[in-house]
Amino acid sequence: MEIRVGTRGSKLALAQTEWVIARLKKVFPDLTFEKVIIKTTGDKILDAPLSKIGGKGLFVKEIEEALLRGEIDLAVHSLKDVPSFLAEGLEISCIPERESPFDVWVSDYAFSELPPNSKVGTSSLRRMTQLKKLRKDLEILPLRGNVDTRLRKWREGQYAGIVLAEAGLKRLSLSIEYTRFTIDELIPAVGQGALAIETRKDDLKIKTFLSALHHKPTEICIRAERAFLKTLEGGCQVPLGAYAWLEGDELFMVGFISDLEGERFYKYKEKGDPQNPEALGERLAKHLLSLGGDKILAEIYQGI
Repeated sequence: MEIRVGTRGSKLALAQTEWVIARLKKVFPDLTFEKVIIKTTGDKILDAPLSKIGGKGLFVKEIEEALLRGEIDLAVHSLKDVPSFLAEGLEISCIPERESPFDVWVSDYAFSELPPNSKVGTSSLRRMTQLKKLRKDLEILPLRGNVDTRLRKWREGQYAGIVLAEAGLKRLSLSIEYTRFTIDELIPAVGQGALAIETRKDDLKIKTFLSALHHKPTEICIRAERAFLKTLEGGCQVPLGAYAWLEGDELFMVGFISDLEGERFYKYKEKGDPQNPEALGERLAKHLLSLGGDKILAEIYQGI
């Protein structure tokens, strides 16, 4: 049986897809796979911040349309690119074990030792506002493009340092020196480091194959994080982040929401029941809204 796998065409997207295919082949050696590369809107517009052009759905919309048309059998996404609401008839059928959720600092300088007014590159409002909170004296500038492009721009001296996801560097096996930000310094994006394998809801055969890759502990954490995102109705236009993790039989989660300048910054940590991770995500989000996040959301969406 041949399975058609939809993916974006970047090096990272292809590496992630190869990782999924290799693990499926280990369990089901008789399966064959065809990679179907689909260019998304987010891949076509590289000269504007995501917050200005529509946010997360830009990297999945065309792939989901191909899935609904039956042109592919499954799609491999970076989970942090997948919106809270999926297209009708589709579902995330498999979440493999999570890679590192952390952000990392790439520079010849330690972050704390950067000269004042240094230029720092990042691709997200989430990182931008948290960096401003750590160092108000820095010039935080937009940085789009794939990992290679971002690293090239740093090496050319366009930035004194850049912030990337550690998971991407690991999946690409890039041997580059970096420093990992702690959760206390930079809270990750919802789903960062995890993959989402999306299928049609009624495709039971494909879903059966994928069950071999599913990682329950990762799923529990992701369910909490996505419930947080859904409650806040957040996208790339809102600086927010959340990260959940398991310790024994307890589920912990930290999240934040901020205004665009990082001046009003609300952060909170909660614990909950792994049997009901959505309740934890919703509770944390509602607490941040009560602290002042509701006003931030109203202001940001009024200005869009």
